[in-house]
Amino acid sequence: MDIEQFIQFERARRDCYKVLAACFYQPQKKLFLDENVFTVLGNLLTRVCPEAALFSEKMATSVVQYDEEELLVEYARLLVGPNELLAPPYGSVYLEQGRKVMGESTARVMEFYKAEGLSMNEQFQNLPDHITAEMEFMYYLAYHEVEALEKNDREKALYFLNKQEDFLRTYLDGWVAPFCEKMRQGTENEFYQALADCVSVFMTKTDRCAMPEELRENLARV
Repeated sequence: MDIEQFIQFERARRDCYKVLAACFYQPQKKLFLDENVFTVLGNLLTRVCPEAALFSEKMATSVVQYDEEELLVEYARLLVGPNELLAPPYGSVYLEQGRKVMGESTARVMEFYKAEGLSMNEQFQNLPDHITAEMEFMYYLAYHEVEALEKNDREKALYFLNKQEDFLRTYLDGWVAPFCEKMRQGTENEFYQALADCVSVFMTKTDRCAMPEELRENLARV
């Protein structure tokens, strides 16, 4: 893989985070269909993680089986409440003893955001370690990595690549798989089952930040 191929790979990986994060917002079936969300996702995943692309196809075929109310009810039952959540979408639930939210891990996630000059948008009604926030942060880091690569800014590209690896290793890798398993076990809704499988496979199978060593060494040269 040469540098141009790697940039193409990273663009697709970056956009996978953006689209997958959007799937965890309140479902809007018409928007999903009008914007061909799952076709776009499938095309991206085919380039980055073909195993996960199979589940994006399942998302596309299954979402049409349900009306919007059915999707909203299942979304609330799994991820929102008001009853006990079947699949809490907060990292602290899985990383903290006692399954509590807003623990020390949440504060450390905020430190990652603040280090990049970011703060929580007032319109964002969830906690800092919500699945959407963490995946959108990964999109942000990958966006700036790709931007730096395109400008041949080697130092900045490596900075953002290393930030992604650090955030993945410290947070997302530690909780996304059990979260997806809870989603999978907690529903018979084929759309949300497919979403859980898609995210789980994407996070565990793809070479997320695996820049080939020769490219990393090349970027590191002064």
